[in-house]
Amino acid sequence: MDRFLEIFVQIFTVSAIRYFLVAGIAFVLFYKVLHRKFSRAKIQARQASRKDFWREIVHSMQSTAIMSAVAFVVLFTSLREYTLVYEEISSFGAGYLALSVALSLVIHDTYFYWMHRLMHHPRIFRHAHVVHHKSVNPSPWASYSFHFIEAFAEGAIIIVLAMILPMHPLAIALFVFSGFVINVYGHLGYEIMPRGFRKTWLFQVINTSTHHNLHHSKFRGNYGLYFRFWDRMMGTEHPDYVREYDRVQKQRFDWIRDN
Repeated sequence: MDRFLEIFVQIFTVSAIRYFLVAGIAFVLFYKVLHRKFSRAKIQARQASRKDFWREIVHSMQSTAIMSAVAFVVLFTSLREYTLVYEEISSFGAGYLALSVALSLVIHDTYFYWMHRLMHHPRIFRHAHVVHHKSVNPSPWASYSFHFIEAFAEGAIIIVLAMILPMHPLAIALFVFSGFVINVYGHLGYEIMPRGFRKTWLFQVINTSTHHNLHHSKFRGNYGLYFRFWDRMMGTEHPDYVREYDRVQKQRFDWIRDN
């Protein structure tokens, strides 16, 4: 029992450090150090309060504990025997390890889209998802700011992936890390995509910070996590998204050009 507790504490500690490093660096850079330089990249003109930041951090620590518990159960209990998690990288090769991370992001996007829509059911929203939507003007600290029910639903993607996709523990760690970095960008509150991104095919495929920020400010539409695919196919992409993205980028780059 003591050994299991020690392992859980280690997973939680690493996860908490990751949260404070990634979200913290993003927050310090954009909300403190480079605040003036990126002021025109701010998606919403208003500013969140210190009270909002502390609420987001407290809920994120709760979510980190719950998701760490899910990872612990998958990797360090008898449940692992029923998963496709493997020990040796050589069993599938380094190439597959990289591929499994990419596939896990695609699977996660599908999982998240439908889970997120379920969270917006009125009976579930008012009891659980409302916690996340208290961040009407999200910051990087909001990335894991969930009710405990939603935190478990978010963390359960590890169970799904372990059951359907052969994954090395390193691949799982890389999936979690890359997913969290993208999540922080989605909640950044600033649009940092380069000027030319709008004219590339990638704009039609992947989400931006503006995409998810619009979901927080409007409370509907834009349910996808990494990609625009499901929102566009299901007709749930907010009709103002492209217009809002263009507004923010015009606000950023026209000022640079004129000065």
